[in-house]
Amino acid sequence: MKIYKLGEEILRKKCVPVAQVTDEMRALFDEMFETMAAAEGVGLAAPQVGIAERFFVVVADDDVRRVF
Repeated sequence: MKIYKLGEEILRKKCVPVAQVTDEMRALFDEMFETMAAAEGVGLAAPQVGIAERFFVVVADDDVRRVF
């Protein structure tokens, strides 16, 4: 996945709430975790990968993957 950075227009889009968590969304979460790890990050928001929905993934100090 491409990570969009500060100043890119896509980051200015208004995000919508997540309507329902589906198997497709779970696969997306996994892909975001992989992208975040490859970038050596600790968190990644949906808009940063071009998705205009209100959620983010994070790995905290306990190494547990979480989606908010």
